[in-house]
Amino acid sequence: MQLPSIGLGTMGIDDPDTIATALELGYDHLDTAQIYENEAVVGEGLARSDVPREDVLVATKVWADSLAPEDVHRTTEESLERLGLDRVDLLYVHRPIETYDPERTLPAFDELSDEGTIGGVGVSNFSVPELETAQDVLEEPIAAHQVEYHPLFQPKDLLAHAREHGYPLVAYSPLANGRAGEIDAVVAVAESHETTPEAVCLAWLAAKDGVVTIPKSSSREHLEANLEALELDLESDELERIDAIERTEELFPE
Repeated sequence: MQLPSIGLGTMGIDDPDTIATALELGYDHLDTAQIYENEAVVGEGLARSDVPREDVLVATKVWADSLAPEDVHRTTEESLERLGLDRVDLLYVHRPIETYDPERTLPAFDELSDEGTIGGVGVSNFSVPELETAQDVLEEPIAAHQVEYHPLFQPKDLLAHAREHGYPLVAYSPLANGRAGEIDAVVAVAESHETTPEAVCLAWLAAKDGVVTIPKSSSREHLEANLEALELDLESDELERIDAIERTEELFPE
């Protein structure tokens, strides 16, 4: 699945106008989830926008308490109703915990794909062994893997797996949940370019082959700034300096 370099993470967004503004500015990938409890907000924002539905990739996720086969089907229909859509382009297993059973859960996702209800099967927060099991069970190829990825948490094994198997890695929380300005290497690079640490985080991720990112923003100013960050070209030594950060902080562990 070809995903835009930058999309909009919507966790915590409760105003449809934010979604509509993002689409107006050029965002064409909206990422939500059942547990965010804002699929209706995303759907309303999409409806308010003049951007054609076919020009926007919409993704949502089935939460861990609804991964039994019958619940996958039921909650996906409920998601579609809240979004005001007849299909989503990408449906993720949000986390492989609780009711997740690869032998039972994943065939339900395949069925939704066969029906045309979803465009692709995604996974989120999987380990490499869990990815390998999913690949063995799924009829469809993994369309995307969404994981926490920022300078303080760099799951390089997951990136290597994504590259080896040809699917995109979708980086959530790319700005380290507001901590970008606390990371010395990132701040130093930002100062050399007269830009923000947040822009450096996004440019660093965008420079990685096979990685796309979905920062969350609520204001027009930040939405614009995140798009502009893609125009920032970092030198190879700057990228390597951030790659070499040894401090590890997973912000959203299981």
